[in-house]
Amino acid sequence: MKSYLHLYLWWLMSLLVTTTAVAQPDVQKKIQTDLILAEDGTTVQLPAGTFSLAGSLSLQDKKNVTIRGAGVGKTVLSFRGQTEGAEGLRVTNGTNITIENMTLQDSKGDCIKTMNVDGITFRNLLVEWTGDPKATNGSYGLYPVQCQNVQILSCTAVGASDAGIYVGQSRQIVVRNCTAYHNVAGIEIENSVGADVSENHAYANTGGILVFDLPDLVQKKGGQVRVFNNLIEHNNLDNFAPKGNIVARVPAGTGMMILATNDVEIFNNRIIDNKSLGTGVISYFMTEEPIRDSLYNPYPTNIAIHDNTYSRLPGYPTRKGRMGLMFRFKLRFGKNVPDIIWDGVTNDKAPASQRTICLKNNKNATFANIDAGNNFKAISRDATPYTCDLPPVAAVGK
Repeated sequence: MKSYLHLYLWWLMSLLVTTTAVAQPDVQKKIQTDLILAEDGTTVQLPAGTFSLAGSLSLQDKKNVTIRGAGVGKTVLSFRGQTEGAEGLRVTNGTNITIENMTLQDSKGDCIKTMNVDGITFRNLLVEWTGDPKATNGSYGLYPVQCQNVQILSCTAVGASDAGIYVGQSRQIVVRNCTAYHNVAGIEIENSVGADVSENHAYANTGGILVFDLPDLVQKKGGQVRVFNNLIEHNNLDNFAPKGNIVARVPAGTGMMILATNDVEIFNNRIIDNKSLGTGVISYFMTEEPIRDSLYNPYPTNIAIHDNTYSRLPGYPTRKGRMGLMFRFKLRFGKNVPDIIWDGVTNDKAPASQRTICLKNNKNATFANIDAGNNFKAISRDATPYTCDLPPVAAVGK
């Protein structure tokens, strides 16, 4: 009887939302009160309806709690008129939290941010900024940071001015069966250890899938990342990130970019019609940013790219930004842009046995080592020296 009464009250509230503007603060208060009073092991059920919220929602210090809507497009939390807080929903210091079956729109900052959560599941969510992509959109759609045991399943992210689906400084991650479009970066794994990114569709972003290690962060070294069975296509959207963001350096037309990280295995992907880079493997030096973090390793190592299918119609790469200038005046590939580009920058102090990249069985793939560390003087399109094998990266949880 209690659950039926709860839903009945929510139904009455949703009627008020659709008919009376003054009911909006009551909706905000009702949802936030339910989150505060949620006991460990319970479900906070949000009914169908479109609810306009003026401030962030938060859940903290909870265990085994599910926040569940009636479905994508059925339960819609709109933050278009947000005046308080940055995130749409923020979850901190929890264990085994699930957020599922709803839409969040137009938050001032990130749509959903979770921090210091062990066991966070995002399932069947749409996070989006409506209208045209623009720099004033929030940075991240889904944003787990410093979390463990992260699952992002069957979610869609649209319009983020940084990354639609972003996992930072976290461990044991699964991103599966998701869709990302009209973001600067569709999916990004940053300074994180142990990630499986599979069965996703990244299209019409500036960059489809990024795997980065950056300096000056608490978790220094990422790696052990598998990117497989994804469709990464037509990521040719002009970069709309605010100036100063690292992703503002990502050139339009990037399918995948691996930046200064380690032990990444890229396989069984379809990488199609990304005009500048099918797959780029680069050191942090290509960003031209200073490195002040003495514990940071700016070189990518042990990057295996195998059994992928590449397809690209002849055409010019981006002509914008620093990468555009490099393509025009240094690389001079014209319309014959290689599918796989490595900057060729290596660590002179690394063991002789250490490999940067290994390439094998990539269908229709062309390659270039652009010799960036030597001012592009010895660009080579011969992939033979890099035809090799690396030990497979372990699956998450194994």
